[in-house]
Parts: sequence; C-alpha cells; structure tokens
Amino acid sequence: MAGETPLTVAGNLVSDPELRFLQNGTAMAKFTIASTPRTFDRESGQYKDGEPLFMNCTAWRDLAENVAGSLTKGTRVVVQGRLRQSRWENEQGEKRSAYGLDVDEIGPSLKFAQAKVTRTSRSKASDGFSPAQAPDDAWNTATPAEQEPPF
Repeated sequence: MAGETPLTVAGNLVSDPELRFLQNGTAMAKFTIASTPRTFDRESGQYKDGEPLFMNCTAWRDLAENVAGSLTKGTRVVVQGRLRQSRWENEQGEKRSAYGLDVDEIGPSLKFAQAKVTRTSRSKASDGFSPAQAPDDAWNTATPAEQEPPF
C-alpha cells in the first residue's frame, strides 16, 4: 500500500507465538523476534554480537494460525511486513510510542536448518483473496524436468 514502510527482518523467536481469536472470530498471532547483528573483530579474530533489536510482530487470519502451528521459541525466521507505530499516553500523561511489524510473509530461515513445507488446504475463501473453488494447482502435480549434469 502507498505510504507504508516495508521491512524484512531475520532473527529468532523469543517465545512461542501467542494465538488469539478476536470476538468476530479473526485469528491473530503475536510474537517477538530478536535480531542481533554480528561482526568479525579482526584484532581478536572472533565474532562479536552487537545490540539486539526486538521486533514485536502481529500476523492475522490463516497466516496467524499457520505461524502458531509451525513455529516455536528459538526458531530462526525471515519476516516481511509493514512497519507501524503505536502511540499512547501512560497513566502519568506522558506520551509513548513503539514500533511493530504487521506481518505479510514469514518462514523459517534455512541458513542453519532444513524445513519441510506442508501446504494447507482451504475450505472457503473467507479472506477475500482466493476463489471459493480454486482451480487445480499445476505446480502441485508437475513432474520435475530432466536435468543435465552440471559438467
């Protein structure tokens, strides 16, 4: 959307995602990612961790349910979403603000792990983004093409 700030963050989940359902039945998952920069110190010959960034994230609807059912504390993930700022006043009347990420895409990082993807099936088009009767997925039934050796 115009005027929004897209952001991609790679880091580890601080705790298991917390799945909730709003009164209207909409699923919402909240979780925090810790992303710590790491640099190589030539003098000591070792890597050193920088200041961690803790990013509060919110996923909605099917994505929220998939996140809660797939990811756990400590999992390294790559998250893409829209940066948002929340503003409020505390009990003393001081103005406060915090940044968070409304998640559009998330997946496990394959830098230090392997993952097996299981496709979920949809029974209805409740989010308005896919047709109620989705056509057959050609990628799901396609056979791999013969590959020639690299040499």
